[in-house]
Amino acid sequence: MKVRVFVSLKEGVLDPQGKAVGHALENLGFRDVGEVRISRVVDLDVPAATAQEAVEKGEAMARALLANEVIEDFRVEAAS
Repeated sequence: MKVRVFVSLKEGVLDPQGKAVGHALENLGFRDVGEVRISRVVDLDVPAATAQEAVEKGEAMARALLANEVIEDFRVEAAS
């Protein structure tokens, strides 16, 4: 079963990559863009009998490795 893990920086944590992209967009003429934040998506194929079991395994993987919970939030969804 496939799951998708979305990882993003918590509110209040500086995002230097987002700042760089924001400046680049301004330099390209997109001056009306507000704050830019960069996130990542991790697609996983996990052995599971149900979507709920797959999501639970994805959450365990996110806590163990995929997200730094001190500075990042994550959410896991079953994917098709």
